[in-house]
Order: sequence, then C-alpha cells, then structure tokens
Amino acid sequence: MRKPDLANAIAEKADLTRDKATLVLNALLEEITESVKQGKNVTLVGFGTFEKRHRGGRAGKNPQTGEPLKIRASNTVAFRPGKKLKECVLS
Repeated sequence: MRKPDLANAIAEKADLTRDKATLVLNALLEEITESVKQGKNVTLVGFGTFEKRHRGGRAGKNPQTGEPLKIRASNTVAFRPGKKLKECVLS
C-alpha cells in the first residue's frame, strides 16, 4: 500500500474527503518525523514505537576488495511493533 492508497482508506473509514484525509495523513507523518528528529519517541499504543537510535562507529570491509574501512557513527530511525500489531501479523 502506498501513501495515496492509505489516504483513500482513511477517507473511507473516517467519512472524509480524499483531500482532508491526505492533509490528516501528512500532518501525522510530519509530527512523527519532527518528534523523532528531536529525539523524542512516538508511541502509538497497540501499533508501535518510532525512536531515534545512535549507531556507533565500527570497522567494516569493502565487499569487492576486502579492504578494511571505518564506518562512521550515525543516527537512524527504529520501529518496534506493539503487541496488537505483532499478534495480528503473527496469527
């Protein structure tokens, strides 16, 4: 499912126009993005948690040449699924 498909599904279930559903979806995604960017976790109970994680620097190797190289430290986004989502997917 892509973003327009999700907006259409929201429009149908919430009895909104497609334009309003798209606005709601965009606002939700912007708020999640901004919160995670600031280092705040976003928890949607039953669905899951979005969080910013730090990856430390480490040693790696070039797969083509085998030459060792340094992988710099970086930040990433992680998602931990909630209990209801896990149960739904696993059943």
